[in-house]
Amino acid sequence: MELSAVAVDIGTRSPTVLLNRADAAEMGVRALDRVQLRHADRTSIGIVEVTDGIVARGTLGVTRRLGHISGTVDVTLAPRPDSVSFIRKKLDDIELEHHELRTIIEDIDADRLNDVELAAYVAATYTNGLSLAETLSLTEHMAAVGESLAWDDAVIADKHSIGGVAGNRITPIVVSIVAAAGVKIPKTSSRAITSPAGTADTMEVFCPVEFSLAEIQEIVEQTNGCLVWGGAVNLSPVDDKIIRVETPLAIDPPGQIIASVLSKKKSAGSTHVVIDIPYGEGAKVRDLPDARELAEDFKRVGEHIGLTIECTITAGSAPIGRGIGPVLEARDVLAVLQGNGPEELKLKSLRLAEILLGCCECDESASELLDSGAALTKFREIIGAQGGDPTIESAALVPGQETVEVRADRSGVVTHIDNALVSDLARRAGAPKDVGAGIRLDCAVGDTVTKGRSLFTIYAERGEKLADAQRLLAHSEPVRVRSREEALVERI
Repeated sequence: MELSAVAVDIGTRSPTVLLNRADAAEMGVRALDRVQLRHADRTSIGIVEVTDGIVARGTLGVTRRLGHISGTVDVTLAPRPDSVSFIRKKLDDIELEHHELRTIIEDIDADRLNDVELAAYVAATYTNGLSLAETLSLTEHMAAVGESLAWDDAVIADKHSIGGVAGNRITPIVVSIVAAAGVKIPKTSSRAITSPAGTADTMEVFCPVEFSLAEIQEIVEQTNGCLVWGGAVNLSPVDDKIIRVETPLAIDPPGQIIASVLSKKKSAGSTHVVIDIPYGEGAKVRDLPDARELAEDFKRVGEHIGLTIECTITAGSAPIGRGIGPVLEARDVLAVLQGNGPEELKLKSLRLAEILLGCCECDESASELLDSGAALTKFREIIGAQGGDPTIESAALVPGQETVEVRADRSGVVTHIDNALVSDLARRAGAPKDVGAGIRLDCAVGDTVTKGRSLFTIYAERGEKLADAQRLLAHSEPVRVRSREEALVERI
């Protein structure tokens, strides 16, 4: 059928076209079917949405994702991609072959799968898992798609935490220490998906984080390190599309975690990587055996694609640091680099930095680089190279002015701080979009508190967001205080 193409100002993640219901019925096309578009000297594939009124009969609505298409377009039903049958195979819990996974990844990259099919792939890998062989293949294929960074140095360092721990903002500290030791560490990080802040959100408090690959290389050549948003560059782009589907489902299959992390590291040109695997109540990994199994799989897959991997298994049942939310976490980072700050954040950062330097066969001492101020100097260099103010001090990092302080309603011992709840409270307060929103913890697990002592403070930039956080607080217990007798029973 020949239709007249018109641009439709609708932002979509997939290459969507709009068909009038009458035209769709005549062609035998339904919503989410694929159609082939022949126009001028090129051919495109679009995913159909059917409408009664947005486009008239005889007209094809073309969204921005498909680029500029105008004039008369020949529209025909397109064949279903082979990867759909491979996804169905995985739904039946049948192990996929190397070439089948390659086809799935290529189709995801080319936007040949609609959202339902992509969700089916994610559901299949979550429900039936990925074998080691599948994870190896998946990582290899994901790393092969998109752009990559190349470096002249034989050793390029990197680190990653699998997440799930509130306030775990060790990355800027580790990068500063490692870069100060003379080892290149081009760190691409994420923005928050379900958390109150990602590393990129926190770093954006200090400086811009969106750069091209050429700009990233220039920053790293100048300073040995960078702290940038990975979404601004095309490194392992399939990962971002898979994460988009995983996020609303709140699922993160172990095999997909490994492929996601290591494909990004390979694309960034990294050679030596430390992986932080927190475990415990509220973390992504619940117990020590699962953490150890995940660490072994990370090492096997890393070796397969030419990476040297070291894994650290860390306590993840409570927040690290005191600040949760972009500005509050930025204050913690700067305080640690200046020789102060939360002790647990400092110790964990030093531990990972020491392991990464050892992995890279660098003899520099992480603690000496931190204590001497060399890491702070390097952090400020990176901020300056990324277009921020290298002289910034904590006084400039001001959280939201709308606050509520939560105090202990009894004397006792802090037995638990719920990662998920404090993160949810910080998000309700406006984080990460409102950079000053979040939570400052005034206690830690194991602290003895008296009735009326401050447990934490919620910060917001807008009163209605603070009220939203308070509604959640009214029927939850983010910080658990128990008598000594009750605390003893909990430990048993």
